[in-house]
Amino acid sequence: MGDMFQQPILEVENAAVFEPVKAAIEAAFAPPSVGKYLERVERARLRIRDFDALREQGLLGDAVKSGYEQLGNSDQGQIRELYLRSVEQVAPELRKKYLKVYAYY
Repeated sequence: MGDMFQQPILEVENAAVFEPVKAAIEAAFAPPSVGKYLERVERARLRIRDFDALREQGLLGDAVKSGYEQLGNSDQGQIRELYLRSVEQVAPELRKKYLKVYAYY
């Protein structure tokens, strides 16, 4: 069998803005705070995978709301990828508890 696909590592274009945005997303999905974040998403009646709506409503904090717009396309793509990867790594019991947030309908 051939080599597994490995995603290329992209250079960050604007590290001064990228790092605070990345840190805010990582903090939202950290074990002590992810439940609170999911609760806020549920109260806002949004879906967890709707990154743009969550960002625009400020649910990920000011660093993400204002910083994301300052990033170039490549950096924005990396942030969206980090966010969606984080969404999928939430513990199964929390995903079950917040099923409406995770539902596709």
